[in-house]
Amino acid sequence: MDRAKQGKENVLEMEDLVIHYETDAGVCHAVNHVSLQLKKGQTIGLVGETGAGKTTIALGIMGLIPNPPGRVVGGAIRFMGENLLEMGKAQMRNIRGKKISMIFQDPMTALNPIDTVGDQIREVILLHEHGISKAEATKKACEVLEMVGIPAERYEEYPHQFSGGMKQRIVIAIALACNPELLIADEPTTALDVTIQAQVLDKLNELKEKLGTSMILITHDLGIVAEMCDEVAIVYAGEIVESGSVWDVFDEPTHPYTIGLFGSLPSVAGDSPRLTPIPGLMPDPMNLPEGCSFAPRCPHACDACKKEPQLVELTPGHWVRCSVFGKRKEETNG
Repeated sequence: MDRAKQGKENVLEMEDLVIHYETDAGVCHAVNHVSLQLKKGQTIGLVGETGAGKTTIALGIMGLIPNPPGRVVGGAIRFMGENLLEMGKAQMRNIRGKKISMIFQDPMTALNPIDTVGDQIREVILLHEHGISKAEATKKACEVLEMVGIPAERYEEYPHQFSGGMKQRIVIAIALACNPELLIADEPTTALDVTIQAQVLDKLNELKEKLGTSMILITHDLGIVAEMCDEVAIVYAGEIVESGSVWDVFDEPTHPYTIGLFGSLPSVAGDSPRLTPIPGLMPDPMNLPEGCSFAPRCPHACDACKKEPQLVELTPGHWVRCSVFGKRKEETNG
């Protein structure tokens, strides 16, 4: 496809992104040759264990990789056709918060305890809406609070006066204050109970539909992915090992790691006597195994796994990085 045409169709295009953390102890290979695309209005879920590199991918998009020790070694991140990695700090400040926003994982630390919640929302609006008066920004901040289900009368209250679920709504309000084109939600419901989690997810879906925002949802929860996402990318040891539509990946999981994730879920029907956990631990990113990173934990590992596996397209849009299963499925489909 012509790149100019593709750039118009996709809000975000990530190509061969590599991010390292270079420390005295060695080089941490946090993100390894990650590529993905996101269309306008779509939601993609990044799923994987803790330490897989999901948040580092998000911080790379936001231009927030701490340097040192972090460094973007290679690749490109194109937002609306422009490479974010080629932009200066001033350009990124104009995009961050206005065109691309992020809901951080812990609302307790994302909010400033000494400023009112209303002032924290207003600050974002004043920073990015040039020419707007303080009175207009205050009015808009009140409207944004109402939009996430918090009465505008609570504008002057401080973060400690709100429950965990309401703090998370305030963080969402800050992220959505300038109607961003792309919203990155980093495990937005991790610290919440099930009832509040459902409310926050419903609110995110509602606002996404209302504003036409594209979203990257980082989570461990495959149930949330099924409910919220159009596409899913399974991340392991800094690589995307399987990706495609939620329908394709959930209906025909192919990579042994993806199959393992589904096998470790309890059955709703209650017909599975025991869960099937994935043996072993995530490899040390400073000392990744040769070839396939999942091979030491994989029950199907063989000599072919000693070589770096290539991405194979099983069906249109459904990709898998596996020397054994990917090749087998490709031959069957062929």
